[in-house]
Amino acid sequence: MKKTHALLLLCAGLACTVAGCTSSGISADSQRQLETVLDDSPRADSLRTLLKETPRDEQEAMAYLLAWMPQSDRDTMDLALLRENVTYACRARAEFPWTKALPDSIFLNEVLPYASVDEVRDAWRKDFYERFAPRVKDCKDMRAAFDTINRIIPQVVGVEYNTLREKTNQSPSESMRQGMASCTGLSILLVDALRSVGIPARFVGTAAWHDNRGNHSWTEVWLDGAWYSTEYYYPPALDGAWFMADAGQSTPGDRIHAIYAVSFRPTGDWFPMVWNQESRDVHAVDVSQRYIDLYGQQTQTIARENTHTVVTFVMYKDKQHSTQSEDRVEANVDVFCNGVQLGGGRTAGPLQDMNDALKFLLKKDQTYTFVYENARGERATVEATVGADPVTVTAYME
Repeated sequence: MKKTHALLLLCAGLACTVAGCTSSGISADSQRQLETVLDDSPRADSLRTLLKETPRDEQEAMAYLLAWMPQSDRDTMDLALLRENVTYACRARAEFPWTKALPDSIFLNEVLPYASVDEVRDAWRKDFYERFAPRVKDCKDMRAAFDTINRIIPQVVGVEYNTLREKTNQSPSESMRQGMASCTGLSILLVDALRSVGIPARFVGTAAWHDNRGNHSWTEVWLDGAWYSTEYYYPPALDGAWFMADAGQSTPGDRIHAIYAVSFRPTGDWFPMVWNQESRDVHAVDVSQRYIDLYGQQTQTIARENTHTVVTFVMYKDKQHSTQSEDRVEANVDVFCNGVQLGGGRTAGPLQDMNDALKFLLKKDQTYTFVYENARGERATVEATVGADPVTVTAYME
């Protein structure tokens, strides 16, 4: 009771006005949550002192993190790291016009947070601010700043995609130390880089594609009042990454095949981390329907413009066994054009109907490279030039 009373006295001395770093005091929303959670922390006194010592125009940001952060972070996180995170997030809001213009709810939940999922809590924000702020200081708007960060991040942080990385959910420092990361680590890097210059970003992913050939993670950025997908390796356009056809076949509400976007604040739902399947600590929202609708719109446009054709890809055991359904082999296949991945999928196996085959909708008059792993575990490729008419591409496991 005494601790709660102390918090009430602290908050009473502050002006409970509009949320955000540019306003004074702690919002009633954060205050209510603080009253609920601080008494349960073994270091409640230290957290109250931290909040009291936070500059007045940064107190709502600090209160928001303390109120909604995971209990494990509230009990153990380095307070100096937390203080630095708030300082530089608020600095970005004061400095960049696009961050100043953000709704407080977006700034607090999509710029301010110090982590994406359950990665090690790094002191990345000051480092990334110093790396990226000079690169965007002359940008006229958020979209130009986003384009700049998304284009240069591999060179600035020196990290490339590599499945030999130490673990899946690497923090920025872990990925930069190795110079490698998988899609999860790369997505964390991009989220943090964007947030360091005040651009709202969030971690997104699925536990498995519709054909169960694996999980994937990527990034969404908030521009002009809407969320768009992007990736660490600069895609052709927003919402234009190679996985759109797969995302368009996600299943809302399905823990395995839905697409989820992470939220710092609780949502009543959780992100399915395939590397930590028992955890329910990372909050999320199901965004599958957006991708389903988006892919439907994209395919309608393609059909109307008549710029693409259907390419069917089939995999057989070898050239001597390539006529019957029982000769077919299941395999993961990725398709590239000029070094850029455009899609992926899994071939039909021997128990599937002969009319059931892996199909890609690809642009006409281009040469494509189909990549898979053969029976010896080696990287194998098949090239095919696609004209105006539908075509079937055949590959062999042996």
